[in-house]
Amino acid sequence: MIRINLLPHRQERRRERQRQMVTLLAMVAGLGLLTVILGSTVLSARLENQQGRNNFLRGEIKELDRQIEEIKRVREETAALLSRKQVVESLQSNRSEAVHVLDQLLRVMPEGTYLKTIKQTGQAINLTGVAQSNARVSTLLHNLNESAWLENAELVEIHSAQINDVRAAEFTINVRIRRISTATTGKPLTAAAAAAKAGEAAK
Repeated sequence: MIRINLLPHRQERRRERQRQMVTLLAMVAGLGLLTVILGSTVLSARLENQQGRNNFLRGEIKELDRQIEEIKRVREETAALLSRKQVVESLQSNRSEAVHVLDQLLRVMPEGTYLKTIKQTGQAINLTGVAQSNARVSTLLHNLNESAWLENAELVEIHSAQINDVRAAEFTINVRIRRISTATTGKPLTAAAAAAKAGEAAK
């Protein structure tokens, strides 16, 4: 009977399988390491790209902030210039206002009515005077409200008085300088300002 020893053959096969397993594990480890390296490279590139975008956005935001500050400064300067312009226009229109108001008061005074004092505070005017009768005061109020330069005339006080042995009526009237809205700006103007603009348009 022939006996064959298969132990060396089995050990050789076992060693061959171990070598194959080690080779396979080495390949898997290498592939995993390569995947990690590639992933890290890709992530680093994306991170660097994103940081570049962030830096660009920060720069643009700073530029926009600078432009916004510049716009605010220009708006403030424009508002200051417009304010000065309005003040100058108001002064120019008010130069002749007193003359026009006095002229208008002379035109609306009915016969037998005399003014004692004229006091202006802003657009409000306080008149005190003497009339021959209450009817004359009523006519004065009507004329003031119909005036192109004056409006909102109201009687504050009226009472009888003896002046040079003549019975008369002393009165106090409040009236305002009329404001006219321009079609272009929609802002109220005094009658003097409206007249000044009309004069400029006529030129």
